[in-house]
Amino acid sequence: METLYLKGTDRDLDRAAAIIKGGGLVAFPTETVYGLGADALNANAVAKIYEAKGRPADNPTIVTIADVSDLETLTPEVTEDMKKLAEAFWPGPMTMVVPAAPIIPAITIAGLKTAGIRMPDNALTRELIRRSKPLAGPSANRSKRPSPTTAQHVLEDMDGRIDAVLDGGTCRVGIESTIIDLSGDVPMILRPGMIIRSQFEEVLGKKVLLDPTLNRDPSEAANDTSDFHPKAPGMKYKHYAPKAPMLLFEGPYEKVLAEIDVVRKAHEEKGERVYVISFEPDEAERAAHDIYGLLREADASGADLILATALPQEGAGFSVMNRMLKSASFHVIRV
Repeated sequence: METLYLKGTDRDLDRAAAIIKGGGLVAFPTETVYGLGADALNANAVAKIYEAKGRPADNPTIVTIADVSDLETLTPEVTEDMKKLAEAFWPGPMTMVVPAAPIIPAITIAGLKTAGIRMPDNALTRELIRRSKPLAGPSANRSKRPSPTTAQHVLEDMDGRIDAVLDGGTCRVGIESTIIDLSGDVPMILRPGMIIRSQFEEVLGKKVLLDPTLNRDPSEAANDTSDFHPKAPGMKYKHYAPKAPMLLFEGPYEKVLAEIDVVRKAHEEKGERVYVISFEPDEAERAAHDIYGLLREADASGADLILATALPQEGAGFSVMNRMLKSASFHVIRV
């Protein structure tokens, strides 16, 4: 299969829309990461996403929409909480988990009774959806690999595996959307992102919980005997992983830098290639924007080991650390 490289011209949007309506796969840009899109209401098309990514069948996709009105066909009832959050944060990096309407095929939502719905802050992709269909849209990378934040990242993983990639430039946020579950009695964050709990609580006027498995080692969940079925991507399986092992260093920033330097020199003396990722404690937004690109750069450099500074786990730093901890398989050195 030849993967077409498309830009944001009117003609290219029509070509991308025709591929989607024909049951094909198109990678699309968002403000967070690139998604891999198929017609969310076409089970055969969605099956191609799982095949292209090597994605486990019990890992649900997110349904990506163009307009708030699209919600009405995808969930039985649009509640007041859904309306409040949509008004406050859409288009933007928020996914709402809601009861799924029967129109959504089981494969799209991994057999669950809920669906994650998102409206990205990317005019190009919303126009693509308007010309085609709501998109089943997980990240456009091979399963377990770092998410793509450029069209070139998509092609590194998916060239020849999908029909087309629509280039919308570099994603400006850089980590995936916050996923908030509205299907239960109390709203709960299933995946942290750049919209944080206090913002949700302010809009909803009520308490919002954090899922207790957020910082759980994915390997533990994968071996769980309790038949755990994730409601959202990133809850069960290993994600965001570079090829080389990664160590996170946590503690006072200057001491962390000194310790990383010691470890780096020791490994380089053994002939190993070491790649260092350094973020200052107040650089959560830069870290979110850069982390996946840096992990892919480390892979491209042939690194044998990646050493990285940890961020304070508060505010947006908590969300970025969620990705970094998983990238490092929870290997943390406290300085």
